[in-house]
Amino acid sequence: MIANNDTYEKELAFQADRRRACVDFIKVVSDLWYDKSIELVIFRNQLIDKNVSDILNLHQYAGEFVQKPISIFDAVEIAKAIQSIDLPPSKLDIGKLTYEYHLEDNKYEDAIAFVSDKLKDAYDSEEIQPKDVVLYGFGRIGRLLARELMSKAGKGQQMRLRAIVTRGTIDLTVLEKRASLLKQDSVHGDFAGTVTTDIENQALIINGTTVKMISANAPEDIDYTIYGINNALIIDNTGAFRDKEALSRLLASNGADKVLLTAPGKGIPNIVHGVNHLENNPDEVNIFSAASCTTNAITPILKAIEDSLGIVHGHLETIHAYTNDQNLVDNFHKKYRRGRAAALNMVITETGAGQAASKALPSLEGKLTSNAIRVPVPNGSLAILNLEIKNKTSIEGVNAIIKKYALEGDLVEQIKFSLDNELVSSDIVGSSAPSIYDSKATIVRSNGKNIVLYVWYDNEYGYSHQVIRLAKHISKVRRFNYY
Repeated sequence: MIANNDTYEKELAFQADRRRACVDFIKVVSDLWYDKSIELVIFRNQLIDKNVSDILNLHQYAGEFVQKPISIFDAVEIAKAIQSIDLPPSKLDIGKLTYEYHLEDNKYEDAIAFVSDKLKDAYDSEEIQPKDVVLYGFGRIGRLLARELMSKAGKGQQMRLRAIVTRGTIDLTVLEKRASLLKQDSVHGDFAGTVTTDIENQALIINGTTVKMISANAPEDIDYTIYGINNALIIDNTGAFRDKEALSRLLASNGADKVLLTAPGKGIPNIVHGVNHLENNPDEVNIFSAASCTTNAITPILKAIEDSLGIVHGHLETIHAYTNDQNLVDNFHKKYRRGRAAALNMVITETGAGQAASKALPSLEGKLTSNAIRVPVPNGSLAILNLEIKNKTSIEGVNAIIKKYALEGDLVEQIKFSLDNELVSSDIVGSSAPSIYDSKATIVRSNGKNIVLYVWYDNEYGYSHQVIRLAKHISKVRRFNYY
């Protein structure tokens, strides 16, 4: 009994030490972000504004992911080493750095020598010029973009949210309603910041920063320069402008420079960041589309399979959360079935995600069919990929391929590899990755050439992060990163 008590006391002391180390770690993460615009993540999971329990859980996930313990004490050592050297604005994966430090612990004198060597290329990165951003529309995606842009504004060295454009009169009641919708969200919870109104200047004050509210019935009517906004990226969230001609109207505004559509577009590049974002030069192209949430979910996984095993053909079925386009109760709708009550029915509908994926991956042209089922959940969706492949594989083989893509390469921001036996749709709400690969659900037929993959996605939050990644690329404000 005494031995057990001694063990228990040691466990308590160790947990207290770990939690104290987390407090130290949180301070270093915050100081790096606000003093130097250096953002630390752990295997692409965000660390800014996280509490002690969040930090411990993220380190546990990191250890399970690389199958080697990732200690908070080691992470603190690496973080302080990063803090001690003079780096330009960067985004650094401390999970990867900590893992590599242990693999090469005999090569370097100390942690400072290690990070100095690993991050030496940061000094060759080009200086960033901040980009003004205007949100054209303020619905589900617009508000999530506003939350993320303002919570990650830091010192304002990348993207600066300057204005939000809506239709109709802007009076005190309207401003207060807009502020309330931004502060409180039934799906994503309260905004981790402050939002107040300034009726005199017709603005929202978000985290102490003024964001102008502009009323306009047509984009050509706006002169952004009178608000001090120049060469702005206009992110269209309205869905009202879908082709190049219509979206060009957004460029007619004085002070507008680039346009990014948060929906599939016609006659413009449809981009899945991480897959085909380098195919169009922002110096030569002014209008882009971030495609759809489903296209962003499936395309990274399809690329990994196509590059590694080859795809003969396949079918995509999306189990998608209901959206604002559907009716709350049964009523007339221009599309069949979508008129039936969204929260009471599973609704078969169409999706163009299979065809859209082939725009990002031309080798898949004509190989994919697709359909969708809207289901009674407000957020959190699932794509099921039923594929015939060229080269034989196994469950372990498929999972190893996806894990490799999630750990290194161009798709580390896009693919999250889940090890959870109990993963359900509510668990993935709030994930910044557009593709959450359910490794425990993978099916491979005995012939080794037919596979079924399950890909979860937060069709609001995960997609919003893809929009921001593409926006940073278009605006040329991507920092040096180490993933």
